[in-house]
Amino acid sequence: MVETLPAAKAPNTKAAAFIAALSSYLVWGLLNPIFFKALHGIGPLEIVAHRVLWTVVLVGGAVLATRGGGAIVAAVGSWRRLGVLLVTTLLITINWTVFIWAVVNSRLVEASIGYFMNPLVNVLLGVLFLNERLSRGQMLAVAIATAGVGIQVASYGTIPWVALSLALSFGFYAAVRKKAAIDPVIGLLVETALLLPAALGYLLWLGDGGAFGHGWADSVLLALSGPVTAVPLVLFMFGAANLTLTTVGLLQYVSPTGQLLLGVLVFGEAFTRTHAVTFACIWAALAVFTVDAIRNRRASTRRVREATTAPAATAPAAD
Repeated sequence: MVETLPAAKAPNTKAAAFIAALSSYLVWGLLNPIFFKALHGIGPLEIVAHRVLWTVVLVGGAVLATRGGGAIVAAVGSWRRLGVLLVTTLLITINWTVFIWAVVNSRLVEASIGYFMNPLVNVLLGVLFLNERLSRGQMLAVAIATAGVGIQVASYGTIPWVALSLALSFGFYAAVRKKAAIDPVIGLLVETALLLPAALGYLLWLGDGGAFGHGWADSVLLALSGPVTAVPLVLFMFGAANLTLTTVGLLQYVSPTGQLLLGVLVFGEAFTRTHAVTFACIWAALAVFTVDAIRNRRASTRRVREATTAPAATAPAAD
């Protein structure tokens, strides 16, 4: 009976993990843009300040209630790790601010380009900072994506700074967080806590000029910015812990796809020929990248299987 329990639970766990991960990407791709678009009359910095405040309240309360203050001290651990969290705090602040600015200023299509580019940025960061080598498929994917961005620069005469800012800030954020191996929830709490003095200072400086307290709808939405930030992260953590990297990698395209569709079909943003060419290049690059990743993973799995079975097949018979 003991051996049948994991097997019975595994399909349910994987199904729940898939739903959780998919839900997190749907929130990031659909709910978040709609949520922040509803706050279009409020400045991006004020929205970010409230997002920081209410995330600290929600996540801080949950962590203290379930793990205690010692878990926070243990997760940070040292001044060096605190320094790492200061860097990730700066990066996530840039990412949040640029994304909210893009949403309220009808630049969601360009923001989606940034998140489509993110897997390719991660590959480049691995090469630059972790001495990783690119496979031929990865080199081809990066070249195609670079061509797509180059076409947009040549057509408009300007650098797509929204897309590049989002891709680079989140790419560096993920890379630094991964190398530091910090608990995601406590990491988010510490990052927002480090931002809290600046956020509170900004809100106090706004005074009566701020949106909170001047209308129940905006006040409720601003308070909900905490759950909107924390809940999808928890869902993603559960999903990522119980799914293969390939599945998580494919699901990550749900978020920018939702942003693109929202921007064009719901918010009425322009989708020009240049956008079409840029997206065609990025999607082609992602297709090459994904196929290459799946092939490499299968080849690696096959090598491991052969290495574990070969000794048994060639071992001499026992005396």
